[in-house]
Amino acid sequence: MMTAYLLALNFAILLAMILILWAISVRIRDVSFIDAFWAFGMVILAWASWIHAGESPRGTLLLALTTIWGLRLSIHLFTRWRKEGEDNRYKKILGHAMEKRGWSWPVAALIMAWLMQMPLLFITSLPAQMGIIVSHDDTGIGALAWIGAAIAIAGIAFETIGDAQLKAFKENPENKGKVLDTGLWRYTRHPNYFGDFTTWWGIWLVAADSGLTTALITIIGPLFLSFTLMKWSGGPLLERGLHKTRPKYQDYVQRTSAFFPWPPKK
Repeated sequence: MMTAYLLALNFAILLAMILILWAISVRIRDVSFIDAFWAFGMVILAWASWIHAGESPRGTLLLALTTIWGLRLSIHLFTRWRKEGEDNRYKKILGHAMEKRGWSWPVAALIMAWLMQMPLLFITSLPAQMGIIVSHDDTGIGALAWIGAAIAIAGIAFETIGDAQLKAFKENPENKGKVLDTGLWRYTRHPNYFGDFTTWWGIWLVAADSGLTTALITIIGPLFLSFTLMKWSGGPLLERGLHKTRPKYQDYVQRTSAFFPWPPKK
């Protein structure tokens, strides 16, 4: 009962943050910074869980992994938004809702962006939240948790390197219209998404170290994230736009693994 209560309290905290950020987005008429909040919101929920439950070895490990991953990614995405401006994906989504449903911009932003992402953010970060909460009376960290931590760290490193390579590529004017196919991008078309995938499966393993019940309840987090990145709004949505703007992208697709790193085809 206490775990359910604390998770409900986290959900209320998330709703309050969402409404505040929605008001800011209405003022500037841009919801694109929601991508940065996706990661930072998970950090907030992890910290809220840790404060509610109290310090524990496994809980602190989960808090550290989530914080490192989330702060790095949120700063990266916020900086990119400040530099590149409004994301055309959200412009199209909101524009479509306004045209088809007759909604105003604030209503479309609230429903199609903020409220739609809210439960997804909560579900994805469930391993960190519940893992921290149920670890409050544990005194040690098991082998499964250390394995999960190693996997999560590898995922954070993979994503960080991939983002840095893409940033350097974009900053070179000679690469305009070209496709990045070197570094990690030679082995997977989405190193950043694969890094997210690896990180959260690692975090889930750390949470699963606390028991079978936690493992079964929280596995929905990495499962949903995997579906999102591989089949829904991650790689597939991004690639639809790249096929239109990068003439050689189809060649890149034919020789490069879609998600899991693998040597390119000849």
